[in-house]
Amino acid sequence: MKEFELNDIVETKKTHPCGSNKWEIIRMGADIKIRCTGCDRIVMIPRSKFEKSVKKVLKNEEK
Repeated sequence: MKEFELNDIVETKKTHPCGSNKWEIIRMGADIKIRCTGCDRIVMIPRSKFEKSVKKVLKNEEK
């Protein structure tokens, strides 16, 4: 299981239609809500699907 926290930026395997593959985690639970950093689209997906689609976690510098 990959380690990620609220407000982390994650890079996904596939790119979003806007061209970006970086997402910010804005809600965590059984489902995870993420926001595209390119176009600000918000998507909610199940945790299992999210964990499979994450390539790497880019930690937020604010911590």
